[in-house]
Amino acid sequence: MPVTLVHVTVKPDRIDDFIAACKANHQGSIQEPGNRRFDVLQNEAEPTKFVLYEWFDGDADIAAHKQTDHYNTWARTVQDMMAEPRYAVRHVGLFPKG
Repeated sequence: MPVTLVHVTVKPDRIDDFIAACKANHQGSIQEPGNRRFDVLQNEAEPTKFVLYEWFDGDADIAAHKQTDHYNTWARTVQDMMAEPRYAVRHVGLFPKG
């Protein structure tokens, strides 16, 4: 099962706004049928750095996620909050098995 870690660096004065936008995206994402986990992590040592942990059943579910209103609202909203472009790293989820 595909797991994606999305790495985001946020402008220092936009941290709270970014967290609020992520909360709305998280709440919508965990309701999607193909979603297994959608976690938002903030780096303890560098609070401007975040990781979104996204675990979906398959590529079709990831594609469907990117068509949702909550994802598209998030993407538009956070674009100006980022200090640099976000990047994603794909992984294969081994454990737990779904």
